[in-house]
Amino acid sequence: MDDNDNLLIVADSERDANMLYAVGLFVSDPFIYFRVEGVGHVVVSDLEVNRVRKRARHCRVCSYNQLVDRLRRKVKRPGPATVISFLLRERRVRKIFVPGNFPHGLARELRNYKIKVRVKKGGVFPQREFKSADEVKKISAALMMAEVGLAEGIQALKSAKIGRDGKLVYHSAPLTSEKLRGIIETAILQAGGQAGRTIVAGGRQACDPHEPGHGPLRANEPIILDVFPRSQKTGYFGDISRTVVRGRASEAARRVYDTVARAQELAFARLRPEIKAVEVHEAVRSFFDSEGYKTVTRRGRMEGFFHGTGHGLGMEIHEAPRIGLTSHDVLAAGQVVTVEPGLYYPGVGGVRLEDVAALTPQGARNLTKFEKVLEV
Repeated sequence: MDDNDNLLIVADSERDANMLYAVGLFVSDPFIYFRVEGVGHVVVSDLEVNRVRKRARHCRVCSYNQLVDRLRRKVKRPGPATVISFLLRERRVRKIFVPGNFPHGLARELRNYKIKVRVKKGGVFPQREFKSADEVKKISAALMMAEVGLAEGIQALKSAKIGRDGKLVYHSAPLTSEKLRGIIETAILQAGGQAGRTIVAGGRQACDPHEPGHGPLRANEPIILDVFPRSQKTGYFGDISRTVVRGRASEAARRVYDTVARAQELAFARLRPEIKAVEVHEAVRSFFDSEGYKTVTRRGRMEGFFHGTGHGLGMEIHEAPRIGLTSHDVLAAGQVVTVEPGLYYPGVGGVRLEDVAALTPQGARNLTKFEKVLEV
């Protein structure tokens, strides 16, 4: 989208990445942002006006309450559609582009005011896919928060005792997925991050890649730790996964872990501008096949490698580009992506390793510093 295209967003910037990108600060309640002839305008309640004027200096800020009071002279109960149509008509705008998640009811109301509302294909801010040096720093800072949490979690695993029944005991109590998740997320909070639904999944639970994990953790079996916090300051995400075993890993688990580690190295080597993302994924999948780790459906369950190799990372945990079987994306310098191959077999457990790569003209630069160790 050209920066001169007329644009409208109505959302809060806590949860809507496009709105956060547009204004650059968190506002918890929905508000109005519109851009006309390259100039951004923000309409917020009196509660937020002073703060937004101070923080969003690149935008012209006005009070929603004052506009409503002004419009009451003509309309009995002016709402958001009345305010927006008034502002657009005042600027002689009759057609506006909106993001794909724009409220349908509001779009219908605007059309009643003879405002043409068009969803912009390809997204309202396609430039979000390409990160500036400053954005890479913000992602790296969020990644450090993830590493802080991960370090605390692994230290708790190291400190845990192994009970006679194989269950882990921490400070004289069972070490559960819930307890370890709390340890990780507390450390992230103290580091300035906001944790998502951190994954702490051991044994068979880890064979469902998005299973958050529950109940007692056990020794001598793989435990997947997937940590993806959001910086409370900037709104950018970090993302990291490690697989560890408290105690001794089985030979089968060791072989799976080694294979996944080599697959990740292979993927990093393939990441470079102008290569199709699906080709990176296919290289990983072919490597797993060649090593004897087939992807199959057994008794109604998927086994092997059955998710994407990676995804874009930024103001959303999953954004463009996608590195997977159905991806049509072509990689380019400036993108930041995860690299997270994994193998999942109920008889062995799940293994996933995830780092974050910044794509440069020369290839991929690993932003993740955290070590990879199987046994702790």
